[in-house]
Amino acid sequence: MDEYKGKSLSWRVTDGIVELRLDRAPANEIGLAMLEDLERFISALPALESKASALILYSEQKAGFSAGADLRELYTQAQKMEATAAARGIREFLNRIHAVLNRLDTSPLTTIAAVHGVCFGGGFELALVCDLIIADKMARFCFPELRLGLIPGFGGIPRLKRDLGNAVIRDLLLTGRSINATKALAVGLASQVAAEGEALRLARATAAQVTKFDRNTAAAAKQFIKPLPTEDLQREIELFCELFSRPAVMEGLRKFVEDASAHPYLP
Repeated sequence: MDEYKGKSLSWRVTDGIVELRLDRAPANEIGLAMLEDLERFISALPALESKASALILYSEQKAGFSAGADLRELYTQAQKMEATAAARGIREFLNRIHAVLNRLDTSPLTTIAAVHGVCFGGGFELALVCDLIIADKMARFCFPELRLGLIPGFGGIPRLKRDLGNAVIRDLLLTGRSINATKALAVGLASQVAAEGEALRLARATAAQVTKFDRNTAAAAKQFIKPLPTEDLQREIELFCELFSRPAVMEGLRKFVEDASAHPYLP
């Protein structure tokens, strides 16, 4: 289908460009509803790829691109289960989200993330599957998972290792600090920085440029320069599940859920 509107996202195809819009208040947290809509998109992707050359992924939410995994939903679900069932549930969720992100990562389309505001945790990992990140000058990128006793679980570590230098990766992972758009451009995370509110416009202009070239050539070039780090992705799932089973993680999630401040995950 060329157009779709779900609970948390929508997509359309125009002039050889697929636009996938995230739109789940308050900040595009990735939970079961978002995952189900992303899986619908992946099911439709082969047909969309036959009609397009580029894909733009962006957010309709004022807060930003995505604040990451829906930790409140994760904690609530885990509390309802005994430990073995909770571990099984988190592994199933990770396998499903990895299947979605790996398919986006390897799509023959040239994929562009137009990022503004918060791009944290799982949202950051979603942006990392794209070939190009175009960042609004107010965008911020962060992996806050260590504060909960976890590591990124949606494939962020292997993709950063593939794309960036180790010094940048260690800083993001081990400090939990955020970096701004200027820093993201300097280290090679972002390919362009746009004025405030202009990331989507610049992404559309870039996608229009992509449509001028032969799709098969672009797909072959992408396959050559962007291999999927399959083994590291699987190792990340195993490590995340191992860490998730620790009591300290559930305590960290409890504190997050009970924190009444607006954005307890912000640096």
